[in-house]
Amino acid sequence: MKRYLSIVVILIFCFAQVLSLECYVCENQEDNSEKCVKTIKTCAYNEDVCLTEIRWGSTPYWSQGAKKQYYVSKRCSNITECALTRQRFMPLCTHIWYQDWACSDCCQGDRCNYYVISGSSTVKPIICMLSGLLTLIYLFSV
Repeated sequence: MKRYLSIVVILIFCFAQVLSLECYVCENQEDNSEKCVKTIKTCAYNEDVCLTEIRWGSTPYWSQGAKKQYYVSKRCSNITECALTRQRFMPLCTHIWYQDWACSDCCQGDRCNYYVISGSSTVKPIICMLSGLLTLIYLFSV
């Protein structure tokens, strides 16, 4: 009975880890510091990726000779919204310093959007699976 209880606890722990995605969140910050790397949100049930957008351009209140700067936004999203955002931004993602541009990226895994346009992958579920498997092997060998 003790073995089965241990298995149930491991499974609950693993699923809780997978389902509660955490992402960094911020909106239109001038760089990837302060709020963009310190504010964390636990995503809603249907949000399975972290979305990062970066824009380069003049201030919203345009004036001749205005200095260009970065605008970083991060949030929880779902895979469909991410694909649509990437498709919308792809023609604008040039990284040419004298043009206004916008790029986006999505990643899966807790806090994977720490860096702007990171492309991290999911690590935690794999670690959880391995630790669960090792625990099961231990329990059945005792």
